[in-house]
This record gives sequence, C-alpha cells and structure tokens, in this order.
Amino acid sequence: MEKIPSFTINHLILKRGIYVSRKDVTDSGDIITTFDIRMKEPNREPALDIEVLHTIEHLAATFLRNNNDWKNKVIYWGPMGCCTGNYFVVKGNLESKDVIDIMIDTFAYIAKFDGEVPGATPRDCGNYTLMNLPLARKEASDYLEQVLLNLTPYNLTYPD
Repeated sequence: MEKIPSFTINHLILKRGIYVSRKDVTDSGDIITTFDIRMKEPNREPALDIEVLHTIEHLAATFLRNNNDWKNKVIYWGPMGCCTGNYFVVKGNLESKDVIDIMIDTFAYIAKFDGEVPGATPRDCGNYTLMNLPLARKEASDYLEQVLLNLTPYNLTYPD
C-alpha cells in the first residue's frame, strides 16, 4: 500500500505549530483544508494526556462552532492518535497564516475557561469522566504563550 502523506512528514524535526496537513477537493469542487495543530514536539516531548486532549476537544469544538466568523467553515476538531496535537478541518482553500487568529482565540478561551466542560455529561458524551480541565488549561496556556504568540515560518510550514 502507498504511504499516506501524514506519514511522510519528518517527525524527528517537526516543531510545535500550525501546519496544513492536507487539502482535499470534494466532488462538487469545494476545497477542504486539514490543519495539524501540533501542541507537542513528536518523540521529544511527553504526549498530551488523553484526558487533556478530550477536554480540549470539547472546549475547542464548542468555541469554534459558536464563533460567528468560523462556525459555518468548521467541519471537525479532534485529537491526533499520537496525542501530540489536534486536527482542525475547515471548508476553504486556507493556509496556516489564515487560522492563526482563531487559534489564538481558541487557546486563550481554553486557557481561561472556568465552569462545567460543555458536553461532559453521561447523556452527551461516551466517556464524560475522561476530563482534566486544570491540566487542559495549563497545556492550552503553554501552547498559546510558547507557540501561538511566537510563531515563525518554521512553525507554519512542514519541514522538508
């Protein structure tokens, strides 16, 4: 079988950042852009706890789908299997620079969130107890302060 594109990225040198993972064209000609929201350096930093990723998923998905400028563009927000970040899938032919502001807003929202995590009830979620809001806030704050507010071209384009 052919190796899929995400397995061709050199994870040995990949930094934390925002990357265009892929662009797909639907049968109707619409472009769907998948972003790699990389919160941890693969194989060099400890992965995110699954409870943290799950909490971030609930908060980010809720925030993005309620944002007036983005709610009609968002297709999906969810964790990577390797637990080093998230995928953000949107309608449109976009580049990393196009989502910087909304990622800053999203992670600032998570870093400051106080209250009940949206959808964290047995009726609304298949594993509602798999949450860690304090650590999710810390990881969101770290990503915001250390990466999103200090982006360089190296954090916006996959390495060769």
